[in-house]
Amino acid sequence: MNTIEDTQEEIIDDFSAIDDWMDRYAMIIDMGNALPPIDNALKTPDRLIDGCQSRVWLDARTDSEGHIHFTADSDAIIVKGIIAMLIKVLNGHTPDEILNADLHFIADIGLAENLSPTRSNGLLAMIKQMRAYALAFKARG
Repeated sequence: MNTIEDTQEEIIDDFSAIDDWMDRYAMIIDMGNALPPIDNALKTPDRLIDGCQSRVWLDARTDSEGHIHFTADSDAIIVKGIIAMLIKVLNGHTPDEILNADLHFIADIGLAENLSPTRSNGLLAMIKQMRAYALAFKARG
């Protein structure tokens, strides 16, 4: 399995091949469309991320070795792509790996400065929620 850093570098490489932000947005949307569907039973208010303008549901489970596996969905196509990228980077890693990850790919690909302020807030809320899951699973031991 790739490290968080390896996956970030892959994303950075993929985006560096594309100069135009409309094409980059299309790539983000494609990532969202490739996200496996979340079970409708998981689309509950307690899984909605606070701070997102659009609706984003995030669920996390651990496997027998303590690796966290995320599932998510959103009613906004760009946001769904953003959560898909975060899942690609963080999925299958331990709580400590997730909590200690420097998610520099967001700045490196220029995503943060190409999002509206409300989407930037939503991005931070998604990261915060993924780390909150990691913290909860770590505390559970």
